[in-house]
Amino acid sequence: MANWSGTGRRLFAAFGLLILAYGVASFFTLAALREIHGALHRTKERADSVRLALELASAVRDQYAHQAHTIILGDASHLPLYDGAQRRVRELTAAVRLRADSPEETRWLDDIERATDDLDHIFRERILPAVLKGRRAEVQAEHGRAQLQVTLIQERTTMLVDRLEASIKAFETHVNALEHRTNRWTALFLVGAPVIAVAVGVYIVQSIARPVSRLHEGAARLAAGDLHTSIDIQSPDEFGALARQFNTMTQALRENQERLVQSEKLAGIGRLAAGVAHEINNPLGVILGYTRLLKKHADASTASDLEIIEDETLRCKEIVEGLLDLSRPLGAPRQPVDLRELCDDVATRLADSKALDGVGLAVHGGATTLGHPLKLRQVLLNLVRNAVEAAGPGGRVDVQLASSGGVATVSVADTGPGIEPRTQDRLFEPFFTTKPHGTGLGLAVSQAIARAHDGTIEASAAPGGGALFTLRLPTDPTGGK
Repeated sequence: MANWSGTGRRLFAAFGLLILAYGVASFFTLAALREIHGALHRTKERADSVRLALELASAVRDQYAHQAHTIILGDASHLPLYDGAQRRVRELTAAVRLRADSPEETRWLDDIERATDDLDHIFRERILPAVLKGRRAEVQAEHGRAQLQVTLIQERTTMLVDRLEASIKAFETHVNALEHRTNRWTALFLVGAPVIAVAVGVYIVQSIARPVSRLHEGAARLAAGDLHTSIDIQSPDEFGALARQFNTMTQALRENQERLVQSEKLAGIGRLAAGVAHEINNPLGVILGYTRLLKKHADASTASDLEIIEDETLRCKEIVEGLLDLSRPLGAPRQPVDLRELCDDVATRLADSKALDGVGLAVHGGATTLGHPLKLRQVLLNLVRNAVEAAGPGGRVDVQLASSGGVATVSVADTGPGIEPRTQDRLFEPFFTTKPHGTGLGLAVSQAIARAHDGTIEASAAPGGGALFTLRLPTDPTGGK
């Protein structure tokens, strides 16, 4: 009993100390994990604030753009669009204000709200009346004042974004400090228990250190601007949940950034098109009219030359119309649209115009959505016509419609040469085309219309060779106009 008592006491004390050490280590580890989880959650919140601030900057540019359109066009046709942009600016300012956590951020938001009110006052009380009365000098003077307010708003928005990004980096530093502190405590406790330390060390490496390291690496890559960062942690614990949340966050940031970049591109093109379309269309119309008039009295050789001039003039008008399509908003309310009926109409039109030229075209299935029939018909006509041109005489185009899970799908497959991998990522860019006589605007306009309907167009290789373009639209879209 004496030996047992002494050995037992020592074993009991040793295991008791190890258990106590394990308990303390576990306590500190779990506490650190909770803090890391909180820090990453806060990072996500601040990242969302960055997104809202960027959207606010974009909305201000839209508001200012509609003012510019009003000045350029000389009428009040853009006033409803301006009102919508102004409401969007106020909504985003309020949303960012809810997330502000410092007096300085609140003060910047106050400056933004005051500048927005001043910008609206200048437009409604001074610019718009002067535009409608044709007082150009007054318009130019007030437009300069409006630019100053827009500059102030952009400066304050940039300051907000910089502050938010700095706080994200601070949270990352805090997570790193927590990781180092956890490792120090773990090493301290492992010194007194070498045997169990191996098991504890393996547990920590497998269950804590490695996931934390991956989270840290992912956060570092994200902070460095790599929005394609993905953390591969499949464990069903909080690390797996954090990894999934992190991946969801980076995907959302990437998609939002892509949308913002694309919106900026289209907005820039739209502003340019709206500003010069009238000036370009008038001389093009005159050229086209005189060309057609001269063709009636020209000999065969001259008529052939005039035919070339007419074709090229029509091509120029097509480019201008394509640019305008990128900038035109969809009109109000949506209505039920039978996509099968639109596809059948497109097929009939192509057949009547002899555009099929020996190409087999078949339409299968059916689907419906809510949207603008003429715009969706434009998208389908462009996709099917492209497929027919790619298939060529003797080729085949299959249009398959389906509806599942709240999504209507229209797949257009052709038996043509397919899509080269090096061009696939650029297919929907404005002015990019693989056709010798294409404008490069058809797919860009179609993608813009699809996104305005809360849908997308994707390009891939068809199962049997050729290209496959898939239009996806919600059967009951939210946020419809």
